[in-house]
Amino acid sequence: MASTLLATTAITLSSLIGIFANSAWSSDDMASLPYSKSSIKSISITICFLVAFLCNVQSIRYYAHVSFLITAPTLRDKREYMEYIAKTLNRGSHSWSIGLRAFYLSFPLFLWIYGPIPMFACCCLTSFILYFLDTTARITRDLHSNSFKKERGTHDVESATEPDYYALPGSNFSQNTGVDRV
Repeated sequence: MASTLLATTAITLSSLIGIFANSAWSSDDMASLPYSKSSIKSISITICFLVAFLCNVQSIRYYAHVSFLITAPTLRDKREYMEYIAKTLNRGSHSWSIGLRAFYLSFPLFLWIYGPIPMFACCCLTSFILYFLDTTARITRDLHSNSFKKERGTHDVESATEPDYYALPGSNFSQNTGVDRV
């Protein structure tokens, strides 16, 4: 779902930048110079969005392929088959990650239109944010690994008082529970 949204956004923004660059190209006074500063900037942003689009489409393709492989009835218990599914899923995740990084790269490239100082500030901010997104502290690793551990037994009040079964409303067992009805 996210890959589809990002791919659609990337191709839309790429098309809009192409339209604006084309209108700016025709109204530019320097028609003899094919690659001015503004055209190089718009070409680099367009290439960045096209890379994001291609990576997100590739991610969609891998995820669709994995969904078909998981539901296939043949070779379900084979280890090589499971490793192939895991490898294909990892490729899809990698493509999605690269597509998302292309979107992250588009922010400094967009601010490059306004000058080198906003671009540098955005590069520093993006690097700082990506550092914290890509690394974890020990406390977060422990918190994440402990969230998947499920303790056996009843340590809370709700699970100790609830029965393991629920009687149907029309059965004889629910009528003869030993409680006097008034």
